[in-house]
Amino acid sequence: MLLESLREEVLDANLELVRRGLVLYTFGNVSGISRPDGLIAIKPSGVAYESMKAQDIVISDLDGRVVEGTLRPSSDLATHVELYKRFPGAGGVAHTHSEFATAWAQARRPIPCFGTTHADYFHGPVPVTPDLTPEEISGDYEKNTGLAICRLFDTLGTGDTQAVLVAGHAPFCWGQSASDASRTAVILESVARMAYYTLGIAEEAGPISRALHDKHYLRKHGKNAYYGQVQSK
Repeated sequence: MLLESLREEVLDANLELVRRGLVLYTFGNVSGISRPDGLIAIKPSGVAYESMKAQDIVISDLDGRVVEGTLRPSSDLATHVELYKRFPGAGGVAHTHSEFATAWAQARRPIPCFGTTHADYFHGPVPVTPDLTPEEISGDYEKNTGLAICRLFDTLGTGDTQAVLVAGHAPFCWGQSASDASRTAVILESVARMAYYTLGIAEEAGPISRALHDKHYLRKHGKNAYYGQVQSK
Protein backbone atom coordinates (compact mmCIF):
# COMPACT_ATOMS: atom_id res chain seq x y z
CA MET A 1 0.00 0.00 0.00
CA LEU A 2 1.43 3.34 -1.10
CA LEU A 3 2.47 5.71 1.73
CA GLU A 4 1.15 3.36 4.39
CA SER A 5 2.51 5.30 7.39
CA LEU A 6 1.13 8.60 6.06
CA ARG A 7 -2.26 6.97 5.50
CA GLU A 8 -2.25 5.74 9.10
CA GLU A 9 -1.40 9.21 10.36
CA VAL A 10 -4.09 10.85 8.22
CA LEU A 11 -6.67 8.33 9.42
CA ASP A 12 -5.82 9.05 13.06
CA ALA A 13 -5.84 12.82 12.46
CA ASN A 14 -9.35 12.53 11.01
CA LEU A 15 -10.49 10.41 13.95
CA GLU A 16 -9.04 13.01 16.34
CA LEU A 17 -11.62 15.47 15.04
CA VAL A 18 -14.31 12.97 16.00
CA ARG A 19 -12.78 12.33 19.42
CA ARG A 20 -12.74 16.07 20.13
CA GLY A 21 -16.31 16.63 18.93
CA LEU A 22 -15.42 18.84 15.98
CA VAL A 23 -17.30 16.94 13.30
CA LEU A 24 -20.75 15.42 12.79
CA TYR A 25 -21.46 12.42 10.57
CA THR A 26 -19.14 12.75 7.53
CA PHE A 27 -18.38 16.47 7.93
CA GLY A 28 -14.79 17.63 7.69
CA ASN A 29 -11.56 16.19 6.36
CA VAL A 30 -7.84 16.01 7.06
CA SER A 31 -5.02 15.42 4.61
CA GLY A 32 -1.27 14.95 4.83
CA ILE A 33 1.43 15.39 2.22
CA SER A 34 4.62 13.57 1.36
CA ARG A 35 6.71 16.41 -0.04
CA PRO A 36 9.45 14.14 -1.45
CA ASP A 37 6.84 12.14 -3.38
CA GLY A 38 4.62 15.10 -4.25
CA LEU A 39 1.62 13.09 -3.08
CA ILE A 40 -1.33 13.88 -0.80
CA ALA A 41 -3.22 11.41 1.41
CA ILE A 42 -6.76 12.59 2.13
CA LYS A 43 -10.02 11.35 3.64
CA PRO A 44 -12.46 9.83 1.13
CA SER A 45 -15.64 11.74 0.39
CA GLY A 46 -18.74 10.92 2.40
CA VAL A 47 -17.33 7.88 4.22
CA ALA A 48 -18.41 7.48 7.85
CA TYR A 49 -15.57 7.90 10.31
CA GLU A 50 -16.51 4.82 12.33
CA SER A 51 -16.04 2.55 9.33
CA MET A 52 -13.01 4.26 7.77
CA LYS A 53 -9.74 2.32 7.47
CA ALA A 54 -6.24 3.32 6.43
CA GLN A 55 -6.69 1.67 3.03
CA ASP A 56 -9.68 3.93 2.42
CA ILE A 57 -7.46 7.03 2.52
CA VAL A 58 -7.04 8.28 -1.05
CA ILE A 59 -3.67 9.22 -2.56
CA SER A 60 -3.55 12.04 -5.12
CA ASP A 61 -0.88 14.12 -6.80
CA LEU A 62 -0.57 17.90 -6.56
CA ASP A 63 -2.84 18.28 -9.57
CA GLY A 64 -5.61 16.51 -7.67
CA ARG A 65 -5.42 13.34 -9.77
CA VAL A 66 -6.01 10.10 -7.85
CA VAL A 67 -2.88 7.95 -7.82
CA GLU A 68 -4.10 5.14 -5.58
CA GLY A 69 -7.43 4.34 -3.95
CA THR A 70 -10.80 2.96 -4.98
CA LEU A 71 -12.86 5.73 -3.35
CA ARG A 72 -13.40 9.32 -4.39
CA PRO A 73 -11.27 11.80 -2.44
CA SER A 74 -12.80 14.54 -0.31
CA SER A 75 -14.58 17.16 -2.38
CA ASP A 76 -12.31 19.72 -0.69
CA LEU A 77 -9.14 18.20 -2.18
CA ALA A 78 -8.62 21.13 -4.55
CA THR A 79 -8.63 23.53 -1.60
CA HIS A 80 -6.02 21.42 0.19
CA VAL A 81 -3.87 21.39 -2.97
CA GLU A 82 -3.81 25.18 -3.15
CA LEU A 83 -2.85 25.44 0.53
CA TYR A 84 0.03 23.00 0.06
CA LYS A 85 1.26 25.05 -2.89
CA ARG A 86 1.03 28.34 -0.96
CA PHE A 87 2.51 27.13 2.35
CA PRO A 88 5.62 25.03 1.66
CA GLY A 89 6.03 24.26 5.37
CA ALA A 90 2.56 22.70 5.62
CA GLY A 91 2.56 18.94 6.07
CA GLY A 92 -1.15 18.61 6.83
CA VAL A 93 -4.46 20.43 6.32
CA ALA A 94 -7.63 20.07 8.41
CA HIS A 95 -11.10 21.33 7.56
CA THR A 96 -14.03 21.20 9.96
CA HIS A 97 -17.46 22.72 10.42
CA SER A 98 -16.90 23.00 14.18
CA GLU A 99 -19.64 25.01 15.81
CA PHE A 100 -17.97 28.14 17.17
CA ALA A 101 -15.29 28.66 14.52
CA THR A 102 -17.95 28.17 11.84
CA ALA A 103 -20.21 30.70 13.55
CA TRP A 104 -17.44 33.32 13.24
CA ALA A 105 -17.01 32.35 9.56
CA GLN A 106 -20.75 32.72 8.98
CA ALA A 107 -20.68 36.11 10.69
CA ARG A 108 -17.78 37.03 8.38
CA ARG A 109 -15.78 38.27 11.34
CA PRO A 110 -12.14 37.56 12.18
CA ILE A 111 -11.53 36.19 15.67
CA PRO A 112 -9.75 38.88 17.72
CA CYS A 113 -7.02 37.97 20.17
CA PHE A 114 -8.76 38.69 23.46
CA GLY A 115 -6.28 36.79 25.61
CA THR A 116 -3.10 34.81 25.97
CA THR A 117 -4.61 31.44 25.07
CA HIS A 118 -5.20 32.77 21.57
CA ALA A 119 -1.77 34.44 21.56
CA ASP A 120 -0.04 31.16 22.43
CA TYR A 121 -1.04 29.69 19.06
CA PHE A 122 -2.01 32.42 16.58
CA HIS A 123 0.17 35.49 16.00
CA GLY A 124 -2.68 37.83 15.19
CA PRO A 125 -6.44 37.59 14.78
CA VAL A 126 -7.71 34.55 12.91
CA PRO A 127 -8.59 36.15 9.57
CA VAL A 128 -11.66 35.69 7.41
CA THR A 129 -11.70 35.67 3.61
CA PRO A 130 -13.86 37.93 1.49
CA ASP A 131 -16.97 36.33 0.04
CA LEU A 132 -16.41 34.40 -3.16
CA THR A 133 -17.93 35.96 -6.23
CA PRO A 134 -20.81 34.24 -8.05
CA GLU A 135 -18.35 33.38 -10.83
CA GLU A 136 -15.92 31.77 -8.36
CA ILE A 137 -18.75 29.75 -6.83
CA SER A 138 -20.16 28.55 -10.15
CA GLY A 139 -16.69 27.80 -11.50
CA ASP A 140 -14.02 25.64 -9.87
CA TYR A 141 -15.48 26.28 -6.41
CA GLU A 142 -13.10 24.25 -4.23
CA LYS A 143 -9.99 25.49 -6.03
CA ASN A 144 -11.28 29.06 -5.87
CA THR A 145 -11.81 28.65 -2.12
CA GLY A 146 -8.15 27.74 -1.79
CA LEU A 147 -7.08 30.64 -4.00
CA ALA A 148 -9.16 33.06 -1.90
CA ILE A 149 -7.31 31.86 1.22
CA CYS A 150 -3.96 32.26 -0.53
CA ARG A 151 -4.77 35.79 -1.71
CA LEU A 152 -5.76 36.75 1.82
CA PHE A 153 -2.44 35.56 3.25
CA ASP A 154 -0.54 37.26 0.43
CA THR A 155 -2.21 40.49 1.55
CA LEU A 156 -1.56 39.84 5.25
CA GLY A 157 2.07 38.97 4.55
CA THR A 158 2.31 36.50 7.43
CA GLY A 159 2.33 32.76 7.93
CA ASP A 160 2.25 32.87 11.73
CA THR A 161 -1.48 32.14 11.92
CA GLN A 162 -2.07 28.67 10.52
CA ALA A 163 -5.84 28.97 10.39
CA VAL A 164 -8.42 30.86 8.40
CA LEU A 165 -12.17 31.31 8.29
CA VAL A 166 -13.75 31.04 4.86
CA ALA A 167 -16.61 33.55 4.75
CA GLY A 168 -19.99 31.87 4.99
CA HIS A 169 -18.34 28.46 5.07
CA ALA A 170 -16.03 27.19 7.82
CA PRO A 171 -12.40 27.02 9.01
CA PHE A 172 -9.33 25.50 7.41
CA CYS A 173 -6.18 24.87 9.46
CA TRP A 174 -2.73 23.57 8.60
CA GLY A 175 0.45 22.49 10.34
CA GLN A 176 3.69 20.58 10.01
CA SER A 177 1.83 17.26 9.80
CA ALA A 178 -1.69 15.90 9.53
CA SER A 179 -1.84 15.40 13.29
CA ASP A 180 -0.54 18.94 13.86
CA ALA A 181 -3.22 20.37 11.54
CA SER A 182 -5.91 18.45 13.43
CA ARG A 183 -4.55 19.76 16.73
CA THR A 184 -4.67 23.32 15.37
CA ALA A 185 -8.32 22.81 14.44
CA VAL A 186 -9.09 21.70 18.00
CA ILE A 187 -7.31 24.74 19.46
CA LEU A 188 -9.05 27.07 17.01
CA GLU A 189 -12.45 25.82 18.13
CA SER A 190 -11.55 26.45 21.77
CA VAL A 191 -10.30 29.96 20.96
CA ALA A 192 -13.44 30.70 18.90
CA ARG A 193 -15.64 29.58 21.80
CA MET A 194 -13.78 31.74 24.33
CA ALA A 195 -13.96 34.77 22.01
CA TYR A 196 -17.72 34.31 21.65
CA TYR A 197 -18.15 34.13 25.42
CA THR A 198 -15.87 37.15 25.94
CA LEU A 199 -18.10 39.32 23.77
CA GLY A 200 -21.16 37.93 25.54
CA ILE A 201 -19.75 39.05 28.89
CA ALA A 202 -18.35 42.38 27.66
CA GLU A 203 -19.35 43.44 24.16
CA GLU A 204 -16.88 46.33 24.38
CA ALA A 205 -13.92 43.97 24.96
CA GLY A 206 -10.84 44.70 22.88
CA PRO A 207 -7.73 42.75 21.93
CA ILE A 208 -4.84 42.33 24.37
CA SER A 209 -1.81 44.56 23.90
CA ARG A 210 0.65 43.87 21.10
CA ALA A 211 3.39 43.43 23.68
CA LEU A 212 1.50 40.71 25.56
CA HIS A 213 0.42 39.04 22.33
CA ASP A 214 3.99 38.93 21.01
CA LYS A 215 5.37 37.71 24.33
CA HIS A 216 3.08 34.71 24.49
CA TYR A 217 3.45 33.75 20.84
CA LEU A 218 7.21 34.17 20.65
CA ARG A 219 7.99 32.38 23.90
CA LYS A 220 6.52 29.28 22.22
CA HIS A 221 7.36 29.84 18.58
CA GLY A 222 10.10 32.50 18.33
CA LYS A 223 13.78 31.87 17.67
CA ASN A 224 14.47 32.28 21.41
CA ALA A 225 11.46 30.23 22.51
CA TYR A 226 11.75 28.88 26.05
CA TYR A 227 8.37 27.20 26.64
CA GLY A 228 8.49 23.44 27.24
CA GLN A 229 11.45 21.12 27.51
CA VAL A 230 14.65 21.06 25.49
CA GLN A 231 14.57 18.10 23.14
CA SER A 232 17.55 15.78 23.51
CA LYS A 233 19.53 15.09 20.33
